[in-house]
Amino acid sequence: MAELNRFETGLKNLAKVDEVGGQAVIDSLAGLYEDVGKYIIEFAFGDIYERGVLDLKQREMITITSLLTQGDTVPQLHFHINSSLNVGLTREEIIETFIQALPYVGFPRVLNAVNVAKEVFKKRDEEGKVGI
Repeated sequence: MAELNRFETGLKNLAKVDEVGGQAVIDSLAGLYEDVGKYIIEFAFGDIYERGVLDLKQREMITITSLLTQGDTVPQLHFHINSSLNVGLTREEIIETFIQALPYVGFPRVLNAVNVAKEVFKKRDEEGKVGI
């Protein structure tokens, strides 16, 4: 029963940040890789996102920073930049977060993250989600 609760909690938390995008990630793992999706839901969103102390905005800011520093995480940056906006981070806060990382990770990774953010912002503008 505990496993089911972790999964249900993870789905609830995933819906708070980006239900549609999150479900698309899980769907893309169906079949051979579906256990990876289950682990994402249970561990990342069920265990980690459920912890107290940090709110969703702080968690997403940390997540986009971590993805930026790793490099080669474009799909995950798309999802979490969008999620950051969904939970209340502003576009300016996202870009400032990336600028803060500049002295520590360098221009190439920051520029890559900024370009992903531009794509996310443009798509949201086209969908009428301006200012969100």
